[in-house]
Amino acid sequence: MSNLYAPWAGAPVRTVRRGHFWIPGERVPHGGRTWQRGPMFVEWEAPEKITRPWPIVLMHGGGFQGTEWFDTPDGRPGWAQRLVEAGYAVLVVDRPGHGRSPFHTETLGPMGPPFSYEGGRQIYFPGSDARHTQWPFAPDDEAAMDEFIAGYGPLPADLELSETLDADRVAALLDRIGPAILLTHSASGPDGWLVADRRPHRVKAIVAVEPMGPPFADIPNIGPLRWGPTAAPLTFDPPVPDPEALRQAAPGTLRLPAFAGLPILLVTAEASAFAAASPPTADFLNAAGASAELLHLPDQGVHGNGHGLIYEKNSDEALAPVLDWLIRTTEPHPDKETKI
Repeated sequence: MSNLYAPWAGAPVRTVRRGHFWIPGERVPHGGRTWQRGPMFVEWEAPEKITRPWPIVLMHGGGFQGTEWFDTPDGRPGWAQRLVEAGYAVLVVDRPGHGRSPFHTETLGPMGPPFSYEGGRQIYFPGSDARHTQWPFAPDDEAAMDEFIAGYGPLPADLELSETLDADRVAALLDRIGPAILLTHSASGPDGWLVADRRPHRVKAIVAVEPMGPPFADIPNIGPLRWGPTAAPLTFDPPVPDPEALRQAAPGTLRLPAFAGLPILLVTAEASAFAAASPPTADFLNAAGASAELLHLPDQGVHGNGHGLIYEKNSDEALAPVLDWLIRTTEPHPDKETKI
């Protein structure tokens, strides 16, 4: 019986509080019946004593689900657990139509293409860049690859609708729990900007790990970012009538009032092709009045990462400078503990 898979055997015992709830979607009448459109599943976990002032909402990327913040592909604790250990209450969402948040074409519209093995290898695996050394399993480990791809599903084909639902649901989540920090990855990066636009006084900081971009890009198999860093509209001052007017506007002539004074950190990895999208995204936000900073992991002594840096072999080391920034930025008196 020694070959049985028992991941709990070597896991440390923890004392935490945990649970889950739903952010409901709208009621949709159809054919004499009523359906619900785009609910959002939320799983939360908190330490026995919360010592940080704001909870963190973790938003997953691509066609994946909230599980990317839990255990890593090689079985180590992910960022969700590490943040709980650091004293935060953590809420992990499955964006509408992903994971445990149901997808039906009658309420969310057509599905985009399925997520392929080839796409997974192209996005995450070490390729020609010899600096990428931290991927957590061997490229020829097909069983590990099967398990990695198993968590992926299609995105809604309408990217603007998908981002709108994401942002509306997370805004409703903040209405329920109060102010929080947003931590996004990849395709959820635009959602962070949209949530801040909707609830500027409830978003205390945004950490965007290699957010989808650059502004106005057309992302293969996902869709176009017609409104600069997002596919859905942002609130500019003066108002912008359409995406083309935004594209033609000179930098600095339009403001994003909700972003004034909001701490923003964009995190990039040493060997990720997606890292190049973050500097122009930061430039766009800053030209509109934001104060976005770039954190390039090798500048912090963290080397060898690709786009999946949050669950690569050195994921703890990758989190360390992010955690330092969060504490420094959101806790004016870090020596004083807030216990709930």
